[in-house]
Amino acid sequence: MSGPRANSFFLGNSSGVSFSIILSSVNEETGKLQLANCSGSKRAGDWNLTVTASMDASKVTVSLTRNLQLCLPNGTDCCTAPLCVVETLQVLACRDSVMLAHLLIQAEIYANSSFTGNVSENATIIPNQAFQPLGSCPCDLTAGACDVRCCCDLECTPELKQLFNESCFTGVFGGDVNPPFDQLCSSHSMEYIPDWFPFLCVQSSLNNTPFLGYFYHGSISTSRVPPFKIPLQTSPGRLFTGYRQGDPIMTEENEYFTIPQQSMAGQCVENAPVAYLQNFDVKCLTDRASYKDGLPHDVRINTGTGDFIEQNVIYRTVTDTGKFITDSGNLHAAEVLCQNATFAEHYMFTWKDKNIEQINVTVFLGSLCDGEILAQRFTVKFQSVKSTNATELFGNPGYQVGKPVKAANMNASDTFGSLNLWQPAGRGLCTLATSTPVLFGVDSFSGCLLEVGIDEDCSLLRGNVTERLNSLIQATHVGKRDNSSYSDLNDWVKIIRLDPFNPDTNVSSGNLKGICPDIPANLNIRIIYADVGAVQGIPWREILAVQISYSTIIWQFQCGLICGNSTSFFPITASVQFIKVPAQPPIPMTRYQINYTEFDCNRNDVCWPELLYPLTRFYTGEPYSQSLAKGLVLAFLVLLAAMMNNPWFSKLWNSSLV
Repeated sequence: MSGPRANSFFLGNSSGVSFSIILSSVNEETGKLQLANCSGSKRAGDWNLTVTASMDASKVTVSLTRNLQLCLPNGTDCCTAPLCVVETLQVLACRDSVMLAHLLIQAEIYANSSFTGNVSENATIIPNQAFQPLGSCPCDLTAGACDVRCCCDLECTPELKQLFNESCFTGVFGGDVNPPFDQLCSSHSMEYIPDWFPFLCVQSSLNNTPFLGYFYHGSISTSRVPPFKIPLQTSPGRLFTGYRQGDPIMTEENEYFTIPQQSMAGQCVENAPVAYLQNFDVKCLTDRASYKDGLPHDVRINTGTGDFIEQNVIYRTVTDTGKFITDSGNLHAAEVLCQNATFAEHYMFTWKDKNIEQINVTVFLGSLCDGEILAQRFTVKFQSVKSTNATELFGNPGYQVGKPVKAANMNASDTFGSLNLWQPAGRGLCTLATSTPVLFGVDSFSGCLLEVGIDEDCSLLRGNVTERLNSLIQATHVGKRDNSSYSDLNDWVKIIRLDPFNPDTNVSSGNLKGICPDIPANLNIRIIYADVGAVQGIPWREILAVQISYSTIIWQFQCGLICGNSTSFFPITASVQFIKVPAQPPIPMTRYQINYTEFDCNRNDVCWPELLYPLTRFYTGEPYSQSLAKGLVLAFLVLLAAMMNNPWFSKLWNSSLV
């Protein structure tokens, strides 16, 4: 540590655990630290130890109490040298004289360098950089000394400048902070000066240059931030002609109808608009201190035609709170404060064509207390009026972004399959993690922690990790479309599996204790899809291929100074990547396009094939008849100029004058 304060965390239940801090010294003969014991206290020398206990983690703070100011003459309680503190500390966590954990801290703290003397009231006047450079000699880097090769340094004497007068820094760094620019008529910096340069050069003083000049300060207009509303329609009649898929649902107050949803970063956004015909199922973590009530259920919804309907709300009480309370603190019943909270909200939108016919809301209520973490669940589902069962009859058979990917297990009697990711809870252990389906078009990354001991058998560890990764893929095929039929094999694509290692080769089991090679720590799911059409302007997306692969690592047990028989956490992860490809393969390049790249308009600023672009049908700047007439006039003038430059034309002209 290099500051007067350092923080760390003790994970686990801290009841009955005593924390202490000791100053450790190094044995000069062996070079090792002295053995620590549990007989210390929360103060050692100039150091204090404070512990803030919470649910499953305790915050441990080590702070320095001494003064860090440099000593003035005849000063006390101060630092005599710039390197003020060089000490080694150990923080111990013990229970019944048994050491549970320890933290080694090497403290190297320097004295404060802030000025404490008298401050002069003479302020430095900083010139306006629009008219005068702030630093006239940028290479003057050392105060009170001459900088080598910096000829503008006023601290360099003429005798010193003679040593490097021929190799001074040039340009802005060497003091030429206002050089003449290339467009200046008096400038001769360019090697080749074209013939037309005297006609197009700039006559200006060096007070007005691209590097430094009189800048124009125009009036500043305040930016208008669009409000979170849609402007009201002033003309009489209905507001809407119907929703399209992806349009935000509006309320009677002409605002967005919002429900908490997950952002791309994984956090919950409270005021997220609900999109038409887009289902979602999210969980948001909160506690009693940060809990907020959502949108009231008396808000009326715009059906899409200007009419408004009310929400049909049914309230229920949660009987099994274990599905929602993911963590609980060890607080006495007399100290706990509780309040009523919403545990889950399920919205069912009944739709027909472009309109919303009905909204049914089921709200589950429960009691949220201090020290508890609530996993609130919000679901939105759109069901067609024509639907007679759980299968929704969308007009678009393709996948829509945010909908679960359909999977099947063709090798089982029950062909229903699943393609999932982990959804960790609590401490993030794999044994407590639940699963969530893979959503189409949403690149995701999830994982969990696996407890592993130092004496873990590599073969068993490899098999355990592989089994947990494979448990996420309970399928052999993936549906091409959202309405793929389980009875038609042509509606499905087979999952391509790349095993982490070849079964024909012997995988090393590892001869070193606590080290295992070839552990499949990451599951990679790549889904290739394409837009094969559109239904009512909405893309029709189909899955073309699915590949599953594993990334292997060399696992090594992680421990502190003393490993003992403790356990370590091994993170295993799973990622999903959606790759969009063209529905049809691109047209291959011709040999002419490959060899003659200078005529490729996509890779060059000058496009010779479009020299006569105004004469083609692709030019829409003016009527084709006008552009054709102007082109013919231009061609006539070019032809006339070519004829007049010919020698025989001058002879004919001279003979006609005689």
